[in-house]
Amino acid sequence: MRFSTPASLLAFAALVIAEGTSDVLSLTAATFEDAVSAEPLMLVEFFAPWCGHCKALAPHYEEAATALKEKGIKLAKVDCVDEADLCQSKGVQGYPTLKVYRNGDATEYSGPRKADGIISYMVKQSLPAVSEVTAANHEEFSKADKIVAIAYVSSTTDAPAPEFSAAAEAHRDDYLFGITSDKDAIAAAGVTPPTVVVYRSFDEPKSEYPYPVSSLSKKDLEEWIKELAVPIIDEVSGENYAIYANSPKPLAYLFIDPSLDDKEAHIAAIKPVAAKYKSKMNFVWIDAVRFLDHARALNLMDNKWPSFVIQNLEKQYKYPFDQTKDVSPEAVAEWVEQYLDDKLEPSLKSQPIPVQSTTVFELVGKNFEEVVFDDSKDVFVEFYASWCGHCKRLAPVWDNLGQKYAPIKDKLVIAKMEATENDLPTSVPFRITGFPTLKFKPAGSRQFVDYEGDRSFESLVAFVEQHAKNSVELPNVPEPEPEAQTPLETPAAAEEKSHDEL
Repeated sequence: MRFSTPASLLAFAALVIAEGTSDVLSLTAATFEDAVSAEPLMLVEFFAPWCGHCKALAPHYEEAATALKEKGIKLAKVDCVDEADLCQSKGVQGYPTLKVYRNGDATEYSGPRKADGIISYMVKQSLPAVSEVTAANHEEFSKADKIVAIAYVSSTTDAPAPEFSAAAEAHRDDYLFGITSDKDAIAAAGVTPPTVVVYRSFDEPKSEYPYPVSSLSKKDLEEWIKELAVPIIDEVSGENYAIYANSPKPLAYLFIDPSLDDKEAHIAAIKPVAAKYKSKMNFVWIDAVRFLDHARALNLMDNKWPSFVIQNLEKQYKYPFDQTKDVSPEAVAEWVEQYLDDKLEPSLKSQPIPVQSTTVFELVGKNFEEVVFDDSKDVFVEFYASWCGHCKRLAPVWDNLGQKYAPIKDKLVIAKMEATENDLPTSVPFRITGFPTLKFKPAGSRQFVDYEGDRSFESLVAFVEQHAKNSVELPNVPEPEPEAQTPLETPAAAEEKSHDEL
């Protein structure tokens, strides 16, 4: 390489220095196999330079690499634009893709994508499912992660050691587990064996299992730790939303503008209420500016913060607190009590009932029951989102279907509903989880048949003819041209959305 000017030489030197300061290894096809095979544990990111999510991950990945370097855990990356063949051979289908390698063998990374989460996840991967704890490392180990469970036993073969080990194997990605029969470590903990203690970096720092451990089952232990792993009230984002989404409890949101000077005071005021009802409801606070669309989806008005809303995640019902009133601890507690006593009616969002001007009937929340549950008609409904690319590609096919059956619309209705702008009535036995979703309601029935075929015109017609209760015989009219099929898209997979999602 020849440099034509001193400036170019200096630029190159700066680049070398910058790259040299990174603790993330850059791998190529020539170096990949040797690098991952030589390490007992390595995390590899497969990325594309143009990928927005990759750019957002980059500083967290660098920070984690620096912290984990001290623990002997290496982080690496592969540029899939420069190394397309390598990435394809590793099964990379999207960016960023992260894989954990153990002496060359790969498993999917399923941890968080913030620095502290990456560090925590990889530290757990470096340890056995259950670590031996001694007096020398007891204090350090009990503070090594957000959730640390330690079994204190007289013998590592006595109860609850077997059940504890089984739970640890199942949750090694989630929590840190240790066991000790060291008398000095037990004395330092101030407990009487056998027992199990969970140490937390939040809320109450130390919790001892409240029942006799002689009959402790793996399931009992898992449920107890899982309950302790959820803070009394925490900020929710895409990083931890799954914890709440997978919980059977309703979720209470405090929407707040993080730029407010009294933000922390609002959160602190609600915390005692959250603590009181923790066994029955999860509480979170959420950035109302960043997640404004989520606030709208929960039927909250813009720019009125703080606001409070309860969501039944299983049924997707929403119970927003009156935004004209102050979100005081007393008001929140009363709202929660009314919800738990089943005294609240869910808020149902609906667009205005439109004038029907096309052969596809446009449903909204307000006319859904009247149209769809008309016993005299078969009804085929597309639930779509206006931002969904696959829905846009399905639109001409669906329009053609509506045109085909327009002559018998008194017997068969082809309909559509913008499901992000309209809530389903409580009488409907399903919720929408992906777009487009197609449901057929036969005449005389209140049950729905899922359409799971391809999105071709011919397949849709065949499905209608198979499930319709009314005759679908048509007058002799020309059929519209069929369109290409389109696959299913989930809301989280849609690149068209420019706003933040949970």
